Amino acid sequence: MKPTETASNAVLESVTQKASKSLQLTKQRYQKVRDGRKQPIRGLWVRNGRFYARLTVEDAAGIKKVRWIPLEGKKTMAEAVAALRKLQTQREENELPGLKQTPKLKDYKTTYFNYFETVKDAKRPATIQKEKGTMKLWVEHIGETRLNKISRAQLNDFIAKRQGAGISGRTVNLDIIALRNVLKKAMENNLLKSLPMQGMKPVKYIKVKKALAYLTEIEAICNAALQCSKNGQQFSDYIKLMAFCGSRRSETLRLKWSAVHWHTKQITVGADGLSKNGKNREVEFNGKLKTHLKDMFKRRAPDSQWIFPSPQRGTKDVPTKTFKQSLELARKHLLEKENKVSEFTFHDCRHFFISYCVMSGIQNTTIAEWVSHKDGGVLIGKVYGHLAKGYKQQEATKLNFEPAILEHEALAG
Repeated sequence: MKPTETASNAVLESVTQKASKSLQLTKQRYQKVRDGRKQPIRGLWVRNGRFYARLTVEDAAGIKKVRWIPLEGKKTMAEAVAALRKLQTQREENELPGLKQTPKLKDYKTTYFNYFETVKDAKRPATIQKEKGTMKLWVEHIGETRLNKISRAQLNDFIAKRQGAGISGRTVNLDIIALRNVLKKAMENNLLKSLPMQGMKPVKYIKVKKALAYLTEIEAICNAALQCSKNGQQFSDYIKLMAFCGSRRSETLRLKWSAVHWHTKQITVGADGLSKNGKNREVEFNGKLKTHLKDMFKRRAPDSQWIFPSPQRGTKDVPTKTFKQSLELARKHLLEKENKVSEFTFHDCRHFFISYCVMSGIQNTTIAEWVSHKDGGVLIGKVYGHLAKGYKQQEATKLNFEPAILEHEALAG
């Protein structure tokens, strides 16, 4: 064979090998699938005769990744397109096999509350109910947003919307806290790395100091209820009991007669473990409390263990859930019959009790034990000491600037 022919054959063989290799690589590469109009079908590819779905997904850390998913068993383009659409739906619903995205707020909310329904005593039922109400507002606002995409701007928009509706700054701050509780749980589950409200300052608001309710006002609201509500007597007993022992409205509704200890002259509040801090406390009888309990005991329902049994209990022995309607009727009655505007609330009873304890000279530590404050009485002096008119003036008369005090102390020394 001539040298020229040998060289020519070698070149031909090289070109053939390269063409074969190129064809082989082409078969191995992903190629776009085109429809009948020669337009590429987004997300659908083919390689070596097999259909693949190309999806961009975001993991729990917020990192986007491209995944090639073989569409097993799909022989025709129509079958492949249907399988692709199903995968895209699964991606949106966070059900894509093998890789989960950070859940949306509306979905994780359910996971959060299911946890507290399973883990007993982690939170009080009343607290969970309040959080559920608040989270409903958040879901309406940003429910479709994934947890790791919730932004400070969305929080600010929520705040502006709530305040624009006349909601107080204190309530808005509580709304933010409710969302923060949910997102903190997400961080525990490694779904978040940081909180969107981190470093965010609370909404400023002016706290209005509520005037002290007097016994005459309590008597007036009770008498009005007796005249206009079928549950007027129970309502009156309920209001006075809170005013004379300082108990909160929910824990008062759950009181049983077994909590009244006549021999030790005490009433146990929160024995069911559902009080605000989960602990019970003993409140010693004062004159008003003792008289009121004895009066109530004479009218007690013989077929119920509850101090305030539900009028609609039927064969079940359950306590009353609320006296809110009776309070509204009593206010309306005062306005229509006596032309008196009443802003009395259930919590005024607690203010009444604590304030009069302060004015009676009882130590803050003792009052704190009666009303279940953990701070040893700091809050008593700071917030609840709403003193009656003239009390401070009366206290001022005790101040003596004469040297007799110093002389007395010097002699004692």
